[in-house]
Amino acid sequence: MVAALAERAEVTRKDADAVLAAFAEITGEVVAKGDEKVTVPGFLTFERTHRAARTARNPQTGEPIEIPAGHSVKVSAGSKLKEAAKGQ
Repeated sequence: MVAALAERAEVTRKDADAVLAAFAEITGEVVAKGDEKVTVPGFLTFERTHRAARTARNPQTGEPIEIPAGHSVKVSAGSKLKEAAKGQ
């Protein structure tokens, strides 16, 4: 990804890597807070979601186990990415 970004943007690999690292860091910080979404318009949206506590089953023993409430990340594809996946 770094090489392709550097070539397309006509910047050095070091600069491209720095931009991607900064994007990943900012995305992680915003998702950790949980009060905002990170959107790359038309492509991706990252947001923190809440998972409720639930009862599951141990697949080996069949015994019920309690899974505590927690948080997860939801990544949604935008319209441009969906169209690209269709080959259009």
